[in-house]
Parts: sequence; structure tokens; C-alpha cells
Amino acid sequence: MTLVKAIGCFSLLLLVQSGSAQSPVFTREDTLRGSITPQRDWWDLTYYNLKIKVDPAEKSISGSNEIHYTVLSSDKVLQIDLQAPLRLERAEQDGQALPMTRQGRNAYFIDLIKDQPKGSRQSITVWYSGIPQAARNAPWDGGFSWKTDEAGLPFVATSCQGIGASVWWPCKDHMYDEPDSQAITVRVPKNLTNVSNGRLRRVLEHEDGTHSFEWFVSNPINNYGVNVNIANYTHFADTFQGEKGLLTLDYYVLPKDLEKAKVQFQQVKPMLRAFEHWFGPYPFYEDGYKLVQVPYLGMEHQSSVTYGNRFLNGYLGKDLSGTGWGMKWDFIIIHESGHEWFANNITYRDIADMWVHESFTNYSEGLYTEYHFGKEAGYAYIRGCRSTIQNKAPIIGIYGVNSEGSGDMYSKGGNMLHTIRQIVDDDEKWRSILRGLNRDFYHQTVYGSQIEAYIIRHSGKKLEKVFDQYLRNITIPVLEYQFKGRKLKYRWTNCIEGFDMPAKVTLSSGKFDFIYPTTQWKSSSCSLPNKDDFQVEPNFYVLARRQ
Repeated sequence: MTLVKAIGCFSLLLLVQSGSAQSPVFTREDTLRGSITPQRDWWDLTYYNLKIKVDPAEKSISGSNEIHYTVLSSDKVLQIDLQAPLRLERAEQDGQALPMTRQGRNAYFIDLIKDQPKGSRQSITVWYSGIPQAARNAPWDGGFSWKTDEAGLPFVATSCQGIGASVWWPCKDHMYDEPDSQAITVRVPKNLTNVSNGRLRRVLEHEDGTHSFEWFVSNPINNYGVNVNIANYTHFADTFQGEKGLLTLDYYVLPKDLEKAKVQFQQVKPMLRAFEHWFGPYPFYEDGYKLVQVPYLGMEHQSSVTYGNRFLNGYLGKDLSGTGWGMKWDFIIIHESGHEWFANNITYRDIADMWVHESFTNYSEGLYTEYHFGKEAGYAYIRGCRSTIQNKAPIIGIYGVNSEGSGDMYSKGGNMLHTIRQIVDDDEKWRSILRGLNRDFYHQTVYGSQIEAYIIRHSGKKLEKVFDQYLRNITIPVLEYQFKGRKLKYRWTNCIEGFDMPAKVTLSSGKFDFIYPTTQWKSSSCSLPNKDDFQVEPNFYVLARRQ
């Protein structure tokens, strides 16, 4: 998702006072939404066939979802999620109606009648309708955005990270399980076009003045990555010769913005070149790449990236780093497309690990800058983003209750990765780690601990305390130091117990060398003529204090 969000997008979360601090208290609703419940655990999702009709005039939707799965262990109660005020109307398996009960406001437990043998492939179909929740401030709060263009025609889009895909369609709304593929059919009035994920298979015309757009995604896709975009779109296209061959590029914008889009969207190819260099091949060649104009800022919907940055460089015309480098490119094109690797290819299993999406994608902005403008430019951009860090809550959230961590997952997480690059001190090895992540976790859902372990193993560095310090703690380490003759004494303070991160410092004029501080005093020889010239290499996200 774009930029920094408010801490703790909790569903039905109560906050109680604990002394002067607020402690989150979670309800059964939070567990049903955010945990792998027994009613989810026994079946493996394989395919969705989602069919909906959207009525922009009434701001309503209706439709069905055919859900295919493989039985992992025999059971007969299956959880499907759909958020109020939408209602699940009925469910069937093999044409037989199934009883169901609503648990809380948003979960339905469906009782299956026939046996579910382990290893068998089954499907159910559910029907639903209603007026979905409207997004008040998309994409952060999520739901449907019901807008109109300058001609008064509907300009409609969905966004649902955090709040969940079940805010507008019935699904297994937990990130750990993705379908292997998905069909999305959206029926809209004939003067409008729907753009969704994957490739357009056909358009069906109906006698009632509507037509249906049938899209198909041939790769696994996370729930919040599925989207609907409806407008009087005009389309133009291009291709990109990438690492896996020819990639199709499709662009959908309002007619009035066509000429501006043709200029601004030229940034897509440089983005793809940079990210394929750093991260490996674009992960969805089979489904193509689309950039779709929407009435909100933008979002990383898989193979259907949405765009609302007003055809400006920077973030709505501003440089978030304050260095000037952020004005060299369009924030939404670069950031949201970076999520194709970190969010859509590698996807968190629990939103508590949202840093896997946002830290790497924030970091990708600096890598893009480095690829096109040089290493010092990329480094300066990343350091400049430190001004947005708050250090008020940990980056990692609370597991099992749909609780994301703090907004520091963006710039602080990006600076953590940048710091680790300095520790690795080998640019080719670092690049091989980034590419290896996207290769070895290709189209997988992961826990953040898996990403940590991978970087530790492939870097050959002891980084356990580094991850703990920056992901699970809010303090910034301070290198405390003093001079005793020609000796530099130093230690880490303002840090977790056992923190032992290496750092580069000036032990002699014009040169940075590694030291290996712990929380105990250590010393190294120092030949600086002027001790006031001592500094920590600025690409390490730490503070220094002379005692």
C-alpha cells in the first residue's frame, strides 16, 4: 500500500487504558478474521470463479463465487468471509443447498452435507448481494470508491488491503492461502469498461444494456490484489523485452488524460529494467502488466496496478525524501509496481508481517534511483526518507488478529535493509540475495521470520539482533564512544540486550573501517589527527554520541 498509514488498522479493536499507554484488546471477530481457524485449516484453496454485477447508480453489487479446494483433512464445516452490510444469501455443493450460520458480522460457517475425503477435490458456490462498504479515504480504509469523472460518468474502483477482500466479495479471507488461478467476470453498463487482473478473455453483450468483462489470472493471487476498476476508459498498449521474453503493457485511463498518460507512463519500462536487475524477472509474464487510472492514489493490485498520482513526479508532486531525487520519477508508478515482487510474488501470511511488503518496496525506491541516477543518488534518497520515521511502535504487529505494525515499516524498514547492505559489504552478493528471495519464494506466502532467516543464511552474517532491534523494538541504537590517547573506546547503548551489529567508522583520515561493538566497552586503534572528525558511516541507521 502507498506511503505511511496510521498504526494498527484493527478490525473491531477495542482500546483500553493501561496506565498511560493504550493496550489493544482483541475480540472473537478479530480472531475469525486474522487467524487460520479450524474452519479454514482443513481445505486448500485452488481456484475462484467470481462473477459479479455492479450497479453504479445504486452503488450495489450482486453475484456469485465458485470456490474450488482440495481436502487436506476430512471435515464438514467451512468458513467463508463476507463483511456486512453485504449478505451471503445461499450456498450449494453439487446443486444441493447447504445450511450456514453467521459468526459475528463477517464470517459464515457453511455445513457441508456430503463426505469430504482427504485428498479429494471439491467445490462450493455461494451467492451474495447488497451495498458494499464505501471507502472513506481509499486506499487506506478500503472498500468501493464511487466517484464520477468530469463528464459525470461513473468512475469506480475497489481497494481492500488491511480491511480485507471480503469487504466486497465472499472468499477465504486470510492471506496464507491463495488460489492457483482465478476468473473474474464483472458486468457493467454498456457505456463503461471494467478492468481487473490478468488477461481479458472476452466481452459478452447482454440485452439489458449491460456487458460483462471476463478476466483470467493464471498465477496465484492474494485476496487484496483482486480488483475491479470501472470507467469510460480508453486503452493504449506497448511491450517490454524483459528477462523472460516479451511482456505486454496495457494502460487504461480516462479519455481526457490520454496524452498526459502517454508521456507519464513511459516510466514503466525504466521501472521494469531496474527492478528486473535487482529482483529478477517480473513475476507475472503470463498475466501481463497493466497500469489503470483510478479515483484514489493507487494500489499494488497484481498485474493491474492502480494509479491516481495526477501524472506528476514525486508523491502528488512532492519529494518524500527531501533530497530532490524523489522528483525524478513518479512515486506511484515506481512504488506500487515494486510490490509486484514484494507483496504479489512474495506475500505475507499474516498482516503482522506487512513489513515484508512495505520495507522492501520502500527500499526499492532507492534501488530504482540508484539504477538510473547512480549509487550516491540512491543512497541519498534512502537516507532522506528517515525524516518520516516516528519510532513510536514496533514494525511487526500482533499475529493472528489481523493487526499490522506501525507505519515505520516503510522508511525505517527500508533503512534497516539499507543498513544490512552495508554490513554485507558486497553489492553483488546483496543483489543475489534480493533476486534469490524472489526466486526461492516465488509465488509463495511467507512469515517474516522466513525472510529474516534467508538473508542471514545467504549473507553469512549474524543479523538476528539486527532484525530484532529494528523490527521488534522502537529505539535507534546509539554508538557511544570516547578517546583515550590513540585508542577509540566504544559500545552500543539504547538498544536491545546483546545487540552486536558491526558498523563502519573513521579510524583514520578519509577512510571507513569496520568495528564490532557490543553492549560492553571495546577499543580499537585510531589515528585521526582531529578527533572531532570521527563519524559513523552515514548509511548505517544509527546515532553516535561522544561520551
